Amino acid sequence: MTIFLFFLALFWFPQQAPRQISNDGDAHGDAPYLIESGWTPLLNGKDLSGWRGQNPQAKNEWLTTTGVAWERLLGPTRLGAMPAPGDRIVNGPTGRTVNLMTEQKFGDIELYLEFMLAKGSNSGVYLQGLYEVQLFDSWGSTEDMSTSDCGAIYHRWIDNQGVGGSAPSRNASRRPGEWQSFHIWFRAPRFDTSGKKIENAKFLRVVHNGLTVQKLVEVDGPTRAAMSIAEAATNPIMIQGDHGPVALRNIYWRPLRELIKR
Repeated sequence: MTIFLFFLALFWFPQQAPRQISNDGDAHGDAPYLIESGWTPLLNGKDLSGWRGQNPQAKNEWLTTTGVAWERLLGPTRLGAMPAPGDRIVNGPTGRTVNLMTEQKFGDIELYLEFMLAKGSNSGVYLQGLYEVQLFDSWGSTEDMSTSDCGAIYHRWIDNQGVGGSAPSRNASRRPGEWQSFHIWFRAPRFDTSGKKIENAKFLRVVHNGLTVQKLVEVDGPTRAAMSIAEAATNPIMIQGDHGPVALRNIYWRPLRELIKR
């Protein structure tokens, strides 16, 4: 009788289809510099060697530290850190100081970095000092993603209005005060022998906290608040420092692989 009722249940009550498990190609697991070869750190864990303020005449308050505090000391809109030799960098006590740039120049590049934002904070990482991937506290936003949200390729500024840019395909942001990550594949603009640009810069892919938010985004010129330098085959990386508290750690780079360039 029990066996009969079991088979009757199978007949009368439809079974759910097996759950489909898919992989859309997003990154998962440990940071790539821990498990793949060829990565070079841009922070030495002690000081800001290899970096300098964009404006040498302005006071540069970027500091290195061993740890970053959020909310507990200064409230949710600030980050706290004690100046000391360390593997994290913070844009000063108020979160408003000069932009920070590398002394080294880069062309095609794969870049990985981790960052922390205070509540409402805003920053950006500029590939070649010209093309911004937006850092912004987008946690909890229910609005459609825009070119001002975290993971966006920021818009250009032409005739006093935003032009172009690419909103992230989804909101991958974590809460303020939590460490987040970007993994960026970037192809530099191309120039002919006379110096004329023949191909625009291109973000091949941007992964935010393990989720792809940008693919194959061409940038036809410098985005808003870029460095006042010409587009070129190589230029420095710049971190925006004057739009709110931001901390960074584990900044690594390697040359863009041929397989990815195509």
